[in-house]
Amino acid sequence: MKNQFVIAFVLLLNLAFFTIPIVAQGEKIENSSQDLLIKSEVETAVSMLQVILEKHTAGEMSFEDAKKLGADILRELKYGKDGYFWADTEDGVNVVLYGRVDVEGKNRLEAKDEHGNFYIKDLLAKAKIGGGYVEYWFTKKGKTKAEPKRSYVLSFKPFGWVVGTGYYR
Repeated sequence: MKNQFVIAFVLLLNLAFFTIPIVAQGEKIENSSQDLLIKSEVETAVSMLQVILEKHTAGEMSFEDAKKLGADILRELKYGKDGYFWADTEDGVNVVLYGRVDVEGKNRLEAKDEHGNFYIKDLLAKAKIGGGYVEYWFTKKGKTKAEPKRSYVLSFKPFGWVVGTGYYR
């Protein structure tokens, strides 16, 4: 009986030893594909803004009209089941946040998540060095409790905007 217990214990230990890294690796692979997706989506959104800027440069619209068109399209631009974009100025003033007109035009620079992180400052800092990922807590649209979120941001310097999207973990 004691030998059977030892064998069962060793089998469970081996199972845990070999399964945990596989599960963790699977999570890493999933996060990696989500990371690639959000980076690609932000790059596409920024390239759309570039096309609009080129229309301004060609004299087809004013700079202010180009920014307005960019914001209007970005506000409605979606991907996947519930992917959306936001943009803030480099000074932290919100331009677009999934149609939340109560937030648009307001400075979010001092916004903190429930863990005390100044997530807008973190997002702007990451964009300033060429773009990248930031983790923070944010309330999902239609929910009341903040959830962990990972986002990718990229600057669109001609408009002075930082464009981002993310996924909830």
